[in-house]
Amino acid sequence: MGEQNKISVETVPCYLPSKSSPKDNRYVFAYTITISNRGTVAATLLSRYWLITDSNGKTQEVSGDGVVGAQPYLKPGESFQYTSGAMLETPIGVMQGKYILISDDGINFNCPIPRFTLSIPRTLH
Repeated sequence: MGEQNKISVETVPCYLPSKSSPKDNRYVFAYTITISNRGTVAATLLSRYWLITDSNGKTQEVSGDGVVGAQPYLKPGESFQYTSGAMLETPIGVMQGKYILISDDGINFNCPIPRFTLSIPRTLH
């Protein structure tokens, strides 16, 4: 991938205790993603792929068109931010994946989403 198709991804996960039920093995997390076009050609985000793994090794694969119902168009220097969520059966897990984009010059390319951790906050007793 050259300088023309350069996308960066930042992730900020957050545990949602009000939506979670640890006694039912349901841990809900939100994550905010910022996708930035650091390249020289505009691009449209076509689809996403996620691999979510809990601490028991159980995996979920999620794929589909766009993100949060949108296929953002990013000109050079522009960013798109969205928040979505994931539910795990354990208090810790990881997510990673990729976005598939197409640049204005017709090139389809992948943008890896670096692995990040979903974890309930540590508590002291």
